[in-house]
Amino acid sequence: MKQTLLAATMLAATMFVAATTAAPALAQTAADLGHSLTPLGAIKAGNADGTIPAWTGGLTTASPGYVAGSFRKDPFAGEKPLLVINAQNVDRYASKLAEGTIAMVRTLPGYHVDVYPTHRTGAAPQFVYDNAIANAGRAHLSANGLDVEDAKLSVPFPIPHNGNEAIWNHILRWRGHQLQRTVANAVTTPSGDYSLTRWHEQIIFPYNTPDMNNPAKWDSMFWQEVLAPPRIAGQLTLVISHQDPAEQPREAWTYNPGERRVRRAPEINYDTPVTNTDGLETVDDYDMYNGAIDRYSWKLVGRKEVYIPYNSYKIQLPGVKYTDIIKPGAVNPDLLRFELHRVWVVEATLKPGFRHIYARRTFYIDEDSWQCAIADRYDSRGQLWRTALAFVETAPDGPLTGADGYEFLDLQAHRYLVQGLHSEEGSAPTYMGDSLTPGDYTADALRRVGRR
Repeated sequence: MKQTLLAATMLAATMFVAATTAAPALAQTAADLGHSLTPLGAIKAGNADGTIPAWTGGLTTASPGYVAGSFRKDPFAGEKPLLVINAQNVDRYASKLAEGTIAMVRTLPGYHVDVYPTHRTGAAPQFVYDNAIANAGRAHLSANGLDVEDAKLSVPFPIPHNGNEAIWNHILRWRGHQLQRTVANAVTTPSGDYSLTRWHEQIIFPYNTPDMNNPAKWDSMFWQEVLAPPRIAGQLTLVISHQDPAEQPREAWTYNPGERRVRRAPEINYDTPVTNTDGLETVDDYDMYNGAIDRYSWKLVGRKEVYIPYNSYKIQLPGVKYTDIIKPGAVNPDLLRFELHRVWVVEATLKPGFRHIYARRTFYIDEDSWQCAIADRYDSRGQLWRTALAFVETAPDGPLTGADGYEFLDLQAHRYLVQGLHSEEGSAPTYMGDSLTPGDYTADALRRVGRR
């Protein structure tokens, strides 16, 4: 199995280099934004063979009768796959697949990638577009290259020149004002058995909120309460992420109902395992990548056409049971939708003298939204170790395009974590609103809620 995985990785790497080095260089400037480029820096035109259409504004109209918190309908429910990639034909399509996806197809019995017609549904409000264009002329990296200065309310670098700028675009992309969601998360065994954890999360994104925007102070404010299983219900986590996490590390507190005490948690950073994930997710894996970027050297490889999860409504529809989703080896591939999209490929290599369980990481970032769709992670031997998929979809009520759930796979241990499921929870995530306030995100607030 390991030899097969290594061979798949080497083959994919060879094809990837050939594909990227053959791509023509594009001379683009801020003047192209809103014209040949979308306001967020994507190529507006489709590709030469028509398999990627032109961007015409994205999906901005919610389904009739939609109210905040209700399930969003699948606008493409009637479509059938254009092709199915499996172990027998994966070599034919390897140049358009992430290395982790190739490894899944090659090593997971029966795994397949269903490729559907591409729809460029990526969308954002006009003020996000306006600020992206403005950021192109005012935003810049700090002197050490680790922070962003003079950016506001949108991606800071719609025309990125290096890997640091590109990963900051993912971190600061438009995600709405506030995220509230109640979700289930499953940690699996190689045989397919799993244990469920349910939690409620509330996150404020002041950077993307016009009347709160103060990029010198905040990146995000995160609150999580564990709801189940009963033995850990009531655990609370509060995290404040500052705009320059290298200079001012994030602040974190936890509340343990057994102790009835609030404690500082300075270890919530980098490769610390996320609580209740059995080590399958590190803190900086959350949201595909978050936090300080100082431990890696970041390389912008360029644009590439890749099959990525996109318009992934089907897996989160009401009526879909968690037992339908969680299967041995990986999430049920029949419930995933892949499409061909242009992505920015960014490689992160661990700097000498720094420590992290991942020696190298490759990110495939959707050009229309700056949402990372796939992330491959390599161990200290240089072998592909883990891959992660984001269930990318567009919420037209925002509008915004982001991840509605994730799959984190350990390709060596043959286990995975699926995070953010809500088809059985009775509600869907909401991204807009003003019900959350910064005053709710303090250690005192954590203490008050925990002692109720």
